[in-house]
Amino acid sequence: MHYSGNSPSREMVVETHGPLGTLWVSLGLIAFYIALIWLNTLLGVFLTPLFLIPGTWLMDKVRDRKARKLERERQGGQPAGRA
Repeated sequence: MHYSGNSPSREMVVETHGPLGTLWVSLGLIAFYIALIWLNTLLGVFLTPLFLIPGTWLMDKVRDRKARKLERERQGGQPAGRA
């Protein structure tokens, strides 16, 4: 878009580029969205293990902590509460 210099009211003139420009833009948009989908797929594939693996470590530690707590209760005979 540009302003025409002859008009005192500065009306806007919209330029059109015809069917070749439309095809060019459509090819660019197709390439952009294919790249976007590809990138999001790669992010999912590579980032998911970065969260799942430490999550399993955390769950293992919580399970082990509960197992130790139950074992202490059985051996000591007193409930596991805060004094």
